[in-house]
Amino acid sequence: MPKITKTQRAELHTHLGAAVDPPILWSIAHRQGIKLPTKNYWDFEDMITIDPNEKNRNVGELDKNFYHWTELIQSSPEAVEESVKSIIGGGYRKNNLVLQELRFNPMKRNRGGERDLDHIIMSAIWGLDKALLEYPHVKAGIILMMGRTLTLKQNEIILHKAIKYKNEGVIGIDIADPQVKSFSMKEHARLFQKAKAAGLGLTIHTGEEGDLEEMRYVVKEIKPHRIGHGVMAARDPQLMREIAKNKIVLEICPTSNLRNSVVKNVGELKKIIRDLKKHKVRFTINTDGPEMYRTNIHKEQEFLIKNKILSPKEVAQCTKWAFEASFIKN
Repeated sequence: MPKITKTQRAELHTHLGAAVDPPILWSIAHRQGIKLPTKNYWDFEDMITIDPNEKNRNVGELDKNFYHWTELIQSSPEAVEESVKSIIGGGYRKNNLVLQELRFNPMKRNRGGERDLDHIIMSAIWGLDKALLEYPHVKAGIILMMGRTLTLKQNEIILHKAIKYKNEGVIGIDIADPQVKSFSMKEHARLFQKAKAAGLGLTIHTGEEGDLEEMRYVVKEIKPHRIGHGVMAARDPQLMREIAKNKIVLEICPTSNLRNSVVKNVGELKKIIRDLKKHKVRFTINTDGPEMYRTNIHKEQEFLIKNKILSPKEVAQCTKWAFEASFIKN
């Protein structure tokens, strides 16, 4: 067994639209007759990945320039099934990822209602089951995502689907997308409580951009099990104390935060991690999407060690926290 795969690893924060190997997406697109803006494979790969020397000005640019294409290509039951299966198998082979949680918004893969949501979700579950049959040492699950750019009614539909498939591979609910004025976290609070009552794991994208008011509300009133990113909490000692007190685990994505200008540089990332540790906030290490950011869990861990942000012992502790914080309980 190669050295890289000796350590068992877990990843809790991976987006379906950012985790599929580009050649697979290229083949899916052509098989489905999707008209791409280029006929050159290498241009296509550049289009859906972010190099180390590239930076988005904000999270909104990421959504518009990158996820637009990957979500379009994955907008069919067949594409979703193949995508899920490839991610779980690839993660295990490359990094010994024995625990993976994948997340995606099914409404961004049903072509505006043309495709049936149940078919999309069931296909993701089939891809999950097939991968686990091939790799019996792996545990994996699916988190369905609601969206800030969707209506409350649309998000409620996604929540009901998550509850419906709770015992078939769907393990949690999330909400993401860039900040928009029309979105209200307070209006969605009842949906999150409903998810909790149904036994779903609850994670929320917050504290990645904008101001801290939304994150303060999430921590104080909603109390999710985990928070996606949440790096802005390092600006507020009281908020960090609340996160620690409520035993909320942060899903930190170092490379993603750097390339999306959420964190300015390595020095700022180091300070954020130091402040989180100081206030006893638990956090896990994630990629956000290994293929889009040309990374993987092993590279993220090595990056943090090389830049003296975390020690090997602290990286191992983050891995332990990831296994403990997973929504997969069996």
